[in-house]
Amino acid sequence: MLHNKPVIGLCGGVGSGKSVVARCLGGLGCGVIDSDALSREAMGLESSVAQVRAWWGDGVIGEDGKVDRGAIGKIVFGDAEAKGMLEGLIHPLVEVGRERLRAAYLADDDVVGIVEDCPLLYEVGIDKGCDCVIFVRSRVSDREGRVQKNRGWEAGEVVNRENLQIALDIKAKKADYIVENDSTVSECEARVRAIFSQILHRYPQS
Repeated sequence: MLHNKPVIGLCGGVGSGKSVVARCLGGLGCGVIDSDALSREAMGLESSVAQVRAWWGDGVIGEDGKVDRGAIGKIVFGDAEAKGMLEGLIHPLVEVGRERLRAAYLADDDVVGIVEDCPLLYEVGIDKGCDCVIFVRSRVSDREGRVQKNRGWEAGEVVNRENLQIALDIKAKKADYIVENDSTVSECEARVRAIFSQILHRYPQS
């Protein structure tokens, strides 16, 4: 055990249902560190807006004056240099937010566990600071349907983007627990509750 309460890494493919699992764990008393939310917060800073405008012009800024994440995504996808520039800008800001939240949750007796919800959990090494990892597994067809509906992605974009990351089967093997999200939300939540009960049993001090 690394901490006085379980720190749980959460990962899975795009559209797998990580947000459903994170919300469920939050309802069970966990403090959730949402790296995507922290990234959006970092991207919304005036300094970040000014920097991406300087790099890529007004086309990456929406009518509301905020960064157009879709436009940015099209630029950095498949362009290692542009991707590195963006990560160099945003990742340090996200890390500051993560550390701030983690320290607050560790010190809060009402928080029974901490969830690190990060799409690149293994890629950036956050898993090394977790006591265990939950992998959310869902069929590719289901995941593609969700992101096409919720994000407007084109067919095949899920697979194309994930080809730039550690393979999902490797992540699943590395994980301590797997949540199968292949049915209803209520069924997924029931599976999460069962797994969380096992985790708490391993960490009785929590």
